[in-house]
Amino acid sequence: MAEGGTRNGNVSFWWTQLGLPAARAPLPGSIGADVCIVGAGFTGLWTAYYLKRAAPHLDVVVLESEFAGFGASGRNGGWLTNTITGGRDRYLASRSRGEIAEMQRVLNDAVDEVIRVTRAEGIDAGIVKGGELTVATSPAQLGRLRAFAKAEAAWPATDLEVLSAEAATERVAVRGAVGAVWHPHCARVNPAQLVSGLARAVEALGVRIHEQTPVREIRPHAAVTDRGTVTADVVVRATEGFTANLKGQHRTWLPMNSSLIVTEPLGDDVRDEIGWRGRELLGDFAHVYMYAQRTADDRIAIGGRGVPYRFGSRTDSDGVTQEATIRKLRAILTDFFPSAADTAIEHAWSGVLGVPRDWAATMGLDPATGIAWAGGYVGTGVTTTNVAGRTLADLILGHDSALTRLPWVGHVARKWEPEPLRWLAVQGIYAAYGAADRIERAGRPRTAAIARIADVVAGRH
Repeated sequence: MAEGGTRNGNVSFWWTQLGLPAARAPLPGSIGADVCIVGAGFTGLWTAYYLKRAAPHLDVVVLESEFAGFGASGRNGGWLTNTITGGRDRYLASRSRGEIAEMQRVLNDAVDEVIRVTRAEGIDAGIVKGGELTVATSPAQLGRLRAFAKAEAAWPATDLEVLSAEAATERVAVRGAVGAVWHPHCARVNPAQLVSGLARAVEALGVRIHEQTPVREIRPHAAVTDRGTVTADVVVRATEGFTANLKGQHRTWLPMNSSLIVTEPLGDDVRDEIGWRGRELLGDFAHVYMYAQRTADDRIAIGGRGVPYRFGSRTDSDGVTQEATIRKLRAILTDFFPSAADTAIEHAWSGVLGVPRDWAATMGLDPATGIAWAGGYVGTGVTTTNVAGRTLADLILGHDSALTRLPWVGHVARKWEPEPLRWLAVQGIYAAYGAADRIERAGRPRTAAIARIADVVAGRH
């Protein structure tokens, strides 16, 4: 327990509330399969789900180092939203505007597809489609809001609305809000309920999930574990933030840390003060941005970057986050909602997400090796994993579809720099973003120059 009685770690609040699942059997030894999926998070489970729906005869095996949903899929902020990972500009140099616009339509539809599947499979994940509200709380943030709104207006299917300070506060009473944007393609979700329900659904379709079976290496047509090797026509790498643990993949994606806190259930006076009746997902235009939801039982879950990266691409084991991060997130909570200042923080936790060097998601299949992959979602994975699962299913089954022609299929980013350059760069980037936020809160009317430099170093521009 952290100071003040806050539970710290235990994977996540979502899993603590739901109850950690009973362990599934580990791999019994070397076996064969048609498809072997490494990782029982959203990417792996969605891939298994759509494969078995389309081709029930396939023998599909999922290998998981801990338990289904142990990673980011059971720890995230519950944002089922339509964001294109890395932004549209990543693809403009090589693909047409029409192709990139199609990505947006696919992601819009994916929000509804996830909701459809939960209803069809009887999964209660507390989903409410209230849209996404992103607020500006300083003149510099308002400038970025206006630039963002202008850029979105140049593309179809974005459906963005610009809100005045008064209209924004009417939705969610964020102190100091000077404007906001809202779009409808976003839903609140309890991620542990979603991933656990999805695991049950794929098992009902005949998929075998072997837990407590860490994969050490993925080779052509084989996944190697300490308990045996699974040989398969196709092996899917669906390991996201834990990809660096695989042999030969240490610099493929950077495991970025993100942390959350959740309050006790809000009192009536606090609920009345802040509103938030539409259950919108809430974000802001800070450089070190926050993300929040109002949970099904009337808590506030709020997240952001704590210690963004651990030296050597290390990942945590139980979701424990630093006391300093808890204090920073509480400060954001009380800055946004002063009436919540006396509300207790009940739980804190953290997790890792996969960040490619160019911040753009990727998915694909190499027919020569039988190795498929998807990931690098940079925090947008609750929705993008569903698209990835359907795309990988089409690729594995040899279907030429609208999904397999999307710009991120086959996309490859260069590797991250070796240590200590990687650690120094990430620490410097987020120190610069933090400094930029402080400068802007002090009254700078435009985006701080140090943030623009950090964007260049990070590879975000």
